[in-house]
Amino acid sequence: MTTAPQESPDRIYRSPMALAGGFLLLVIIGWLGIDAVVSGNGRTPWLALAAMILVVPLVVAFTLRPAVFANNDRLRIRNPFRVIVVPWGEVEVFRSSYSNEVFVKSGTKYQLWAIPVSLRGRKKAARQTARQAAQQSDGRRVPRGFGGRTPVQEGPTRAETDKIMDELRGLLEARGEASRGEVSVRWAYEIAGPAVAGAVLLAILVAVG
Repeated sequence: MTTAPQESPDRIYRSPMALAGGFLLLVIIGWLGIDAVVSGNGRTPWLALAAMILVVPLVVAFTLRPAVFANNDRLRIRNPFRVIVVPWGEVEVFRSSYSNEVFVKSGTKYQLWAIPVSLRGRKKAARQTARQAAQQSDGRRVPRGFGGRTPVQEGPTRAETDKIMDELRGLLEARGEASRGEVSVRWAYEIAGPAVAGAVLLAILVAVG
C-alpha cells in the first residue's frame, strides 16, 4: 500500500505592521463598541452592534488575514477577499513597482497584499547602500570587533519586502517547472458574508431612524 507524498512545509510571509495595526484597531473597536452596546440608550446599542458586524470583518480582511504561503509545489496567496493557489509551473513572473504582484502564464495579475511595497524602506536601503559605497571608497571599512565597528555589508542593501520578493523569485527559478496544474481562486465568503450582513442591518436601522 502506497501513501500519498506529503506536501512540503510552507514559508509564510506576512506584514508585521499590518498585524500590529489590525490588533490595535480591533481592541479599540471592541472597547468602544461593547461600551456602546452595554451603556447606550435607544437605538445606540443596535447601531453599535451593526457597525461592529460590518467593520470587524473588514479590519480582519485588510490587516490580519493577508498572507503568502510558498512551498515546493505551489504559491498560495491569501488576500482580503480571495485565496489564490498557483502551482509554480503556472507562475510567469514577480513584479514590484508601487505594489508587489505575481503574473501567471494566462496573463492574469494578482496583488500580494501581505507583502506591501515600502517606499520609505527602499529609500532607507538606498541611503545605507550609498553610505557603504562611500565607506569603501574612503578606505574606512573596519573588520568586526576592531574598535567596536561593524563591517560594511557586501552588496547593495535591500528593503525587507524586496528581500522577500527576491526569495520568491529564487523559489520560482528553482521550482518553476516542478509542478503544473490550474490556478484556483476562492472567494472568502467567511469575510464578505458578515460584512454584508452588518451593512444591511446598519442601512435598515438608519432608514427606519
